[in-house]
Amino acid sequence: MCLELGDGVKAEFRSRRKSPTKNEGSVQTAGGVKGEGIAGRAWLSVASWPLPSVHDVRRAKTQARGSGKALLPTSKTRQQQQQASALRIRTMESIPTLPRCLPAQCRRPTRRVSPIFLDFLAPTAVRSQHRYASTTGTDGTSKPRYVLSKKQREFMDGALRVNQAGELAATLIYTAQTPQIVRSHPHLRPLMKHMYDQEAGHLKTFNQLVAKHEIRPTAMYPFWEAAATFLGWSTAALGREAAMACTEAVETEIGSHYNDQVREILSWEADAERKGEELDDELKEMLSTFRRIRDEELEHLDHAVANDSKEARPYDPLVDVIRLGCRTAIKISEKV
Repeated sequence: MCLELGDGVKAEFRSRRKSPTKNEGSVQTAGGVKGEGIAGRAWLSVASWPLPSVHDVRRAKTQARGSGKALLPTSKTRQQQQQASALRIRTMESIPTLPRCLPAQCRRPTRRVSPIFLDFLAPTAVRSQHRYASTTGTDGTSKPRYVLSKKQREFMDGALRVNQAGELAATLIYTAQTPQIVRSHPHLRPLMKHMYDQEAGHLKTFNQLVAKHEIRPTAMYPFWEAAATFLGWSTAALGREAAMACTEAVETEIGSHYNDQVREILSWEADAERKGEELDDELKEMLSTFRRIRDEELEHLDHAVANDSKEARPYDPLVDVIRLGCRTAIKISEKV
């Protein structure tokens, strides 16, 4: 049969019905069309031509089965394929592509989130300055806070340290006195319990304040514990009147000490008013606490006098020694 190869080149072959030999076996071409014998080799010689499309291959197979000829692509077919390829390329180039960056109106809106670490990473000094130098008062007026000086802060530290030590001593005195007094005078049990409960409440309050403001407690704690326990036990052994005289002497000094603290804070308040400032809320609350505890201590003094503290023997030496001991303990606890 005749095959048209390339530009009019013809090759004549005799078709064979038997199976192809080893050297002339069927060859699978790159385009998927099977050529037999030398025809296969001829197809390989023109493999550099542009590959036919799938439609062309199927049409060639159909025609080959019907006519017994194996059609090879001609120059005309190659031109058509090139035109089809060029058309496909132009078609692909004409397809619009999405830009990498969407326009601003098509983007998903993002929510701005403030960094969460700014609150708790703020320096302590900045928070303290804001706390004591705020421009807004508690009553809604625009008043700056009154800032304590170094000397005033040292005064408050010493006051809280002394108050804590004094309330500890008071609870230990009542703890040592109560068993002996109640045994001899059972009617005094409610009074002793009432005074002890108030002193325990005072101690709890100052324990919280000392811990909150990180104030160092007095180093004389062990000595004051021993001294207070001995004072309570010894005066109760002398009788009810001596025990009440002890309460009178202690509460007189403690009440006077609280009065000094209240007057000092009131002087700061007056100074703040002259400057157009106001005390911090915590200082105001502390002033109220000092006044309340002072009044309760003076109430204990009245209970002692009402229960014959003046009848103690010897009254004056006993009261003077106890008051001197209290003043000494206050001075030491302020510094140590």
